[in-house]
Amino acid sequence: MFTRHYNVWPKELPKTMTLPKTSVFTNLEISAQRYPDHTALIFYDAPMTYRRLLAEVKAMAGYLQAQGVKKGDRVLLYMQNSAQYVISYYAILRADAVVIPVNPMNRAAELEHYIADTGAAMCLAGQELAGFIAPMLAETDLEQVVVASYSTYIKADTDLDLPAEVAEPAWSKHIPGVVTWEAAMAEKCAPLPHTATPEDLAVIPYSSGTTGAPKGCMHTHRSVMATAVHRVFWNLTTPDSVQLATLPFFHVTGMTGSMNGPIFSGSTSVIMTRWDRTTAARLIERYKVTGWTNIVTMAVDFLSNPDLSKYDLSSLNMIGGGGAAMPVAVAEKLKKMTGLDYIEGYGLSETMAATHINPNAHPKAQCLGIPVFDVDSRIIDVETLEEKAPGETGEIVSCGPQVTIGYWNRPAETEAAFVEIDGKRFFRTGDLGYYDEDGYFFMVDRVKRMINASGFKVWPSEVEGLMYRHPAIHEVCIISSPDPKRGETVKACIVLTPDAQDTTTAEDIATWCKQQMAAYKVPTIVEFVDSLPKSPTGKLMWRALQEEEWKEGGQR
Repeated sequence: MFTRHYNVWPKELPKTMTLPKTSVFTNLEISAQRYPDHTALIFYDAPMTYRRLLAEVKAMAGYLQAQGVKKGDRVLLYMQNSAQYVISYYAILRADAVVIPVNPMNRAAELEHYIADTGAAMCLAGQELAGFIAPMLAETDLEQVVVASYSTYIKADTDLDLPAEVAEPAWSKHIPGVVTWEAAMAEKCAPLPHTATPEDLAVIPYSSGTTGAPKGCMHTHRSVMATAVHRVFWNLTTPDSVQLATLPFFHVTGMTGSMNGPIFSGSTSVIMTRWDRTTAARLIERYKVTGWTNIVTMAVDFLSNPDLSKYDLSSLNMIGGGGAAMPVAVAEKLKKMTGLDYIEGYGLSETMAATHINPNAHPKAQCLGIPVFDVDSRIIDVETLEEKAPGETGEIVSCGPQVTIGYWNRPAETEAAFVEIDGKRFFRTGDLGYYDEDGYFFMVDRVKRMINASGFKVWPSEVEGLMYRHPAIHEVCIISSPDPKRGETVKACIVLTPDAQDTTTAEDIATWCKQQMAAYKVPTIVEFVDSLPKSPTGKLMWRALQEEEWKEGGQR
């Protein structure tokens, strides 16, 4: 067991955590019994109590079962953050079925894959996505789509700027196999007794991986429960805590930190469907938000708001997340403005969010954190699988209660994803990193992202972190570019700050880089772009830029 980090372990917390032997749905049932009139959700100024949330979850669960959904059946959840998303998620679990969270950006080919791979016959979808999923009724084995209109859960007198899909009038089209949310709820079907156990499947989020079709990560109620409980105790969350939910619920970090965690603790989640930095600031001020889990690009945009000082952010006592290393300059700006350190963490779809989090009292910059409750993490050689010593780079592997039991319908890939160490089953993350003498883990890069320039190894995340110190750089992504002499060379794709766009040149950036880093790390190609491609969770899609660069390089 890795214990090097115990010297910096939070003094107020035990090093092990006994998990409830109940289903994830039971968390909602218990919170509704304890705090029936406490606010569970706030959706653009529209509050919902735990009593009402539980009642609506039961009504939708009863409807699903009346349509033939049985224990273990997979149900697609194709929706953006909303009150209906939370109801749908817990209704599927209440029906003893399995949630298949679908990226709202997925379209025909991806949807066909999800349906074929999971055998799902039922889908709960947002109305802005209904036009993409409805055709699947005739082309696949999908049998029914329940369409939710977000606007029906919005207060008419809100002064917030609503995203287009939230302000859209309620769905009124008539399509065979498509049922409105209101019609389903009006059936008032009582659900059958809840029988799911901790070992039953609960959620199968899909991991894109580097090649091939997305793979479903099988999570039981136990593994989903683990990260929800871990997050709540790590952040000392109480029923009076208020979480700002800006990360998408289909992604494990948003699912855990902004939905499952708050429901376990009986606290309040303030939900945003689309990211908007001004609306986020208004909601923090209006509802005295205490915690905000995000990703670095979101935090960067939030802090770039020139009007941010107009809002009272004093209620915040925790801001953190992951997705990429937080640039030092941005972290310093956050600290100066709020007095808070950005608490970075690390996890994957395969681990239902965090396996590592920085201790709140002793965070380290640009650090993944330390292994949380009952997580055993090691660094191993990618080829030989031998364990590495402190400071040595290798692959991060983890064993813990939140780790997936395997990939859905992919036994060979499941076997390849795990390695046995000291008689325990460790998941191979595919991420390169190291740990220091204190037991803090640091990311170096993905196994396949390293740039080999004339034999010199360049880690893009390191160069990006350095370049964020330049005042003219708003965002940067480092990729490799084919080079006839070096094999590969370093290329920087940069989004400049608005006031630097007319005054900063590529030569200025290159000259500055030469003064800041070793020569072999300096980008030999600097390209200014209007924006960088991002996933729905806000992570930089470096692979998209990388693949396009090599495709174009091969055609030159």
